[in-house]
Amino acid sequence: MAQLSNDCFAGADALMPVDEALALLAARIHCVAEAETAPLAACLDRVLAEDLIAARNVPPHDNSAVDGYAVYFDDLDAAAPTRLKLMGRAAAGHPYAGAQQHGTAVRIFTGAVMPQGMGGAAPDTVMMQEDCTLEGDVVVISPGIKRGSNRRKAGEDVSAGSTVLRAGQRLRPQDLGLAASLGLTALPVRRALAVALFSTGDELREPGAETPPGTVYDANRTTLAALLTRLGCRVVDLGILPDRKDTIQAALARAAEGCDALITSGGVSTGEEDHVKDAVTALGSLHFWRLAIKPGRPLALGQVRAKPFIGLPGNPVAMMVTFLRFARPVLLRLMGASDVEPVLYRVRADFDHKKKDGRREWVRARLVADGAGGLVARKFPRDGAGILSSMVESDGLVELPEAMTRLAAGTIVDFLPFGEVSR
Repeated sequence: MAQLSNDCFAGADALMPVDEALALLAARIHCVAEAETAPLAACLDRVLAEDLIAARNVPPHDNSAVDGYAVYFDDLDAAAPTRLKLMGRAAAGHPYAGAQQHGTAVRIFTGAVMPQGMGGAAPDTVMMQEDCTLEGDVVVISPGIKRGSNRRKAGEDVSAGSTVLRAGQRLRPQDLGLAASLGLTALPVRRALAVALFSTGDELREPGAETPPGTVYDANRTTLAALLTRLGCRVVDLGILPDRKDTIQAALARAAEGCDALITSGGVSTGEEDHVKDAVTALGSLHFWRLAIKPGRPLALGQVRAKPFIGLPGNPVAMMVTFLRFARPVLLRLMGASDVEPVLYRVRADFDHKKKDGRREWVRARLVADGAGGLVARKFPRDGAGILSSMVESDGLVELPEAMTRLAAGTIVDFLPFGEVSR
């Protein structure tokens, strides 16, 4: 299994802007997932390991785009109706037998191969049936059509020899459909990234368990497991680890043997009961990246026996924000993905907001109709980092740049929809 260089997360202790942090991560993280061949049905959300070159044209033959009549354009009168003898039919999967002669028409249906021609030329135009009249075995064709109308050319969708999918892209349903149109049954992809996930804390309980006074249900691990699964990772759930350094260290050591990365939320600080820091440093290294962001700021990045370790904030909102903007790109790069940054969309804010200078900030918002046929971003009324329901009630995050200190309603802002980072 490939490994990262030792201490790839070192040297990031000062308060850092978002763009600088993302650039450092991009420079230091590389793919660790080997290539394998997987059946097409198992390739959704996997990362393509090699460029896919088309070995054939799609469609493989010239064919009709409509139901109508295949004709030679040169047989048509440009100013008056043309009468052509009907010679047969062509349907999808049932080509016209033989060669079509000049001065004739062949009944043709959508998707059918265009008939072969004679004398070096071939029927090149299809008249829609609505523009024709059938009189016995004669087709009367109205004037005015252009050469090549309603004919789809071979290779119009994909031409043989072209690169149709690039290495590093995560495969979507339409990508798999394109591969199937080329006749492929399997693709070279990166194996699924194995990520160990755990929580720590004697106060945590599994959902459904008894909750004595002072205990709470572990919600972050469930959220993280879903985020990782959506990303295409294979989640290795270590469960809830007790507040004991020896137990945590042993669990991390075992996980590092069979996983590509380890991730947790909360419990990575210098308190007397926060043993994750000591356990990680005993097995490798740990660095706290102090980011100029809200929510989130502290992000623990390190290595456990040369495997990346990501310690996210414990507050659920801060955990999700830092996962989406920092952990997600790290994991995608480990998977071999080339396009790791989400697309931000420009929308109009309908709220006022004040923020600190020099700090990137994310505001939870819902998109609502503005009464003029557009959409505006409306801020969730409560902005505490522990309010997980705010993420449920929002459509995404308004991202405010470091230089902004005051946002006025009506300003165009960057908006990150949760749908953009849900896969």
